[in-house]
Amino acid sequence: MKKLGILLGVFLLFACAEGEKTKVETMDEKAQRIHEKVITIDTHDDINVKNFTDSINYTQRLDNQVNLPKMKEGGLDVAWFIVYTGQDSLNSEGYAKASANAISKFDAIHRLCTDYAPNDIELALTSADVRRIQKSGKKVAMIGVENAYPIGEDLSKFEEYHKRGARYISLSHNGHSQFCDSNTGEKDSVWLHNGLSELGQSAVKEMNRLGIMIDISHPSKESMKQMVALSKAPIIASHSSARALCDHSRNLDDEQLKLLKENRGVVQTVAFSSYLNTEKHEARAAYMKEVYQSVADSLRLNWYDRSQFASLSDAEKGEFMENYPKIMKIGKDLVKIKTDAPAAVNVADFVNHIDYMVNLIGIDHVGISSDFDGGGGIDGWSDASETLNVTTELVKRGYSEEEIDKLWGGNLLRVLDEVQAIAKELQAN
Repeated sequence: MKKLGILLGVFLLFACAEGEKTKVETMDEKAQRIHEKVITIDTHDDINVKNFTDSINYTQRLDNQVNLPKMKEGGLDVAWFIVYTGQDSLNSEGYAKASANAISKFDAIHRLCTDYAPNDIELALTSADVRRIQKSGKKVAMIGVENAYPIGEDLSKFEEYHKRGARYISLSHNGHSQFCDSNTGEKDSVWLHNGLSELGQSAVKEMNRLGIMIDISHPSKESMKQMVALSKAPIIASHSSARALCDHSRNLDDEQLKLLKENRGVVQTVAFSSYLNTEKHEARAAYMKEVYQSVADSLRLNWYDRSQFASLSDAEKGEFMENYPKIMKIGKDLVKIKTDAPAAVNVADFVNHIDYMVNLIGIDHVGISSDFDGGGGIDGWSDASETLNVTTELVKRGYSEEEIDKLWGGNLLRVLDEVQAIAKELQAN
C-alpha cells in the first residue's frame, strides 16, 4: 500500500509537470512578455514648454499624449522630445527669434531630467546610455531637432545643439529653409535650392563630423537624395510612412526607401492618421472637425483648423496649443458613444505600413514613431499609455521577439552607434 502511494505521488507530480509544459501562451500574454523585455523607443514626441514648470510638468498625468505616468502605464521606455521651430523669414531677425524658441525647449527637457523628475527619467546621449538607464528602471529622454532653421547661417551652432543633447536634426520643416527644400514644395512645384543649398551641404558634413543623425522626414525628395549621396553615415526618417500605401508628400516612396536601405538607415513609421490611410482619415476628420468645433464653442474657446495654423499670431498659436489637448480629449470621448462616426485610422492601418516597408527593404531598416503632441495618434495608440497595443498587433502579424526588438528600437540604436562611430573616425582624421 505504501509503495502504491509513492507511485501515485510520482505520477501526479509527472502529470502536473507535463501540464505545465503543455500550457499554451495566449497572444496577449506573449505580447506582454515581449513588450516588457524589449526597449520601446518612440522617435518623435513634441513638447510645449508650458508643461515644464514647477507646478505643471511631466510627473503629472496631463491631458497631453506623452508624460511619465502615461509612459509607465503603456511601457514606453524612450521618448525623443522634439525641439521644434516653425518656418519663418530667412533673415537674421527670424533666425534670432527662432533660436530663442529652440533654446527654451532644450532647457525645458533638461529641467525635466535634472529638476522635476531626476529619479524617474534621464537624458541619454548614446545607445549605451539608453540601455543603462532603461535597466535602472527609469524612463529615457532623448532630443531631436525638427527644423534647423533656428541655427541660422552659423554652422558652429550644430556643435552647440549637440552639446545640449541633440542626436538628430532635420534641415527643414514645412517650408524651404536656408539649408534645403521642404516636401511642401510639391504643392506648387516652387523650389528654393533644388535640393540642398551650399550651406546645407556643409551642414550634412558637420553633422557627420559631430555624430548627429540626419533626419529626412520633412525635406523634399531631391534634398533627401542629395543628403544620401553626400552623407558618410546612415540617415533616418524620424517620422514618415510608406507613400505606396498613402500618397502624401511627407511619406517616402519606394525609391527613397530603397535608398535608405542602401545607406544603412532606418525609417520610423509614424502613427499620423493622414499619413496612413487617406480615405479613412478624410472621412473621420470631416466628422471630427464639427465635433471639435462644437466642443470649443461650448467652452467658449477659439479653435482653428490645422491648415490655418501657419497664419496665426504667436498669441493665437499659444492659445491653440494650450486648448488643443483639452478639446481633443473631450471630442474623442464624445465620439465613443456616437454610432454614426466613420471608422478611425487604427493600429492595424499603422502596422500595414510597417509590413509594407519590412517586405520592401527588410526588418533592419524600419522603426516606430508616434508624433504625439504634434498631431499624431490613432485609434488604439492615441497616447503613450496605449503603447502595448502596437506590440500586440505586431505579435498578431507573426513578428518574432527579435524582429519586434529591432522595430521598437534596435534598428534606431544601431544607426546611432554607426553615426557616432563614423564621427569618431572623422574627428580622428
